[in-house]
Amino acid sequence: MPMKTILEELFDGNIYPAELIISKNPEYYPLNEKISCTLETWKHKLSQDNFEELENLLDLRLQSGSMHAEASFIYGFKLGAMIMIEVFTGKSELVYNRD
Repeated sequence: MPMKTILEELFDGNIYPAELIISKNPEYYPLNEKISCTLETWKHKLSQDNFEELENLLDLRLQSGSMHAEASFIYGFKLGAMIMIEVFTGKSELVYNRD
């Protein structure tokens, strides 16, 4: 059976870009470890109700960050597509006319 194209895989729901992106920044994992340790510290410092409020706030921040990541992904994809259209059509104009 021939390998499916990227578009076929995307249509079939087999590609999940948000789940496949893993930061290659060497500071990523230590930063997440630091966040986990800090949350654990706050869990012991705060009352259960206050810690739940903090968790709710962090959940809201995560939702906001996810919305921003989605918008960034869409913008980047569209920009990449527009660059490819410009390359394939042979246009030599730049995005910004600097005359």
